[in-house]
Amino acid sequence: MKSLLRRVGGTYARIWHVYVAWMPALLLLSLITFIPLGLFDALAIEVDINALDISSGIEVAAVMLAVGALVTTGLLGEVFFSGVVAVSLTHSEHEGPPPISHVARELSYGRLIAVDLLYVALVAVGLLLVFVPGVLAFVWLGLAGPIVELENSKVRHSLARSVRLVRGNFWFVFWIMVPIEIVGDALGEGVAAGVHALFGHSFLAAWLAESASNIILSPFFAVAAVLLTIELIHLKDGDGPRLNSEPGRA
Repeated sequence: MKSLLRRVGGTYARIWHVYVAWMPALLLLSLITFIPLGLFDALAIEVDINALDISSGIEVAAVMLAVGALVTTGLLGEVFFSGVVAVSLTHSEHEGPPPISHVARELSYGRLIAVDLLYVALVAVGLLLVFVPGVLAFVWLGLAGPIVELENSKVRHSLARSVRLVRGNFWFVFWIMVPIEIVGDALGEGVAAGVHALFGHSFLAAWLAESASNIILSPFFAVAAVLLTIELIHLKDGDGPRLNSEPGRA
């Protein structure tokens, strides 16, 4: 137990160090990613479920899935963004943050989007069933986004590879990812509440609130996912991708 606590504590220290060192580049990437995604989050929030006709079982199931999507709306884009951050932190052509054009060229857009949507769907359905499967899916599959970029993997292989990396390290990954997500969601609600207090509850305010909370908080989750993935790849394989030089230390 003490060794697990030391390992978790050391990993949090590394996550914070990388987050602070790369903050300007991370926030720029976050702006580009989450302003468009904030629009989809705002649209989901604006759905009036009470106005839907849910007389049939299929429609009830659809509403349940919609509710599950709302519950996990904070996850939408995080897996994709962790892949974006993986490219930025491990690129080989430059020292320090790469140009946005470099990141844009390197991204596997289709695979990252597919992994992101599958991840959110599995977590949402798991949470709706009996909660625990959703938490398990969140932990076991949470490294798939970085794997897509770090190992140039297909969708199914990335999900399976995440499971293999987490196997034997479940509680280590759990105590990194789950607290970050819970605290991040709580802080995100605070940021969103502040935005609504300033700008009201219009659709544009909802868009701004969702975008702002993700822009500020998602980089920390992404850095955690990338560092965990790199560490576990090295642990399992003995070698693997490495972080690039920090800004200002090239």
